[in-house]
Amino acid sequence: PSPSSSLSTHFLTNIKKHIYLKMVKAKKGTVKFVIDCTAPVEDKVLDVASFEKYLQDRLKVDGKTGTLAASNVTISRDRTKLTIAAPSDIRFPKRQLKYLAKRYLKKQQLRDYLRVIAASKNSYELRYFAISGGDDAEDDAEE
Repeated sequence: PSPSSSLSTHFLTNIKKHIYLKMVKAKKGTVKFVIDCTAPVEDKVLDVASFEKYLQDRLKVDGKTGTLAASNVTISRDRTKLTIAAPSDIRFPKRQLKYLAKRYLKKQQLRDYLRVIAASKNSYELRYFAISGGDDAEDDAEE
């Protein structure tokens, strides 16, 4: 390889690093995740307050539980939705919310009836499983 090609690749990697650092610095603010529990709450199957407490106790920030307040992570709720707001400079995975939601449903023995679905990029939704009316069993009995 010629010295000019190695110099140009070195120059390009430095430019890429510089652009990346600018992008990281520009992304100040908060990231919000929403868990929509409308269907089970309206049917009085799920209690949003106990779900919020469960998340408060078990959410991890940087691998440690119980550091939500120190990391400026807030959990707020209205009647049917939980909103988790985290500073964007903290690595806070959305996947952890799905995992904890599924564990909560299992603990409440609701996992067989409800599932956690990604409704959008920053939100999850608790929905009932679509259960067929059992028409197949009736057809078998007629034959």
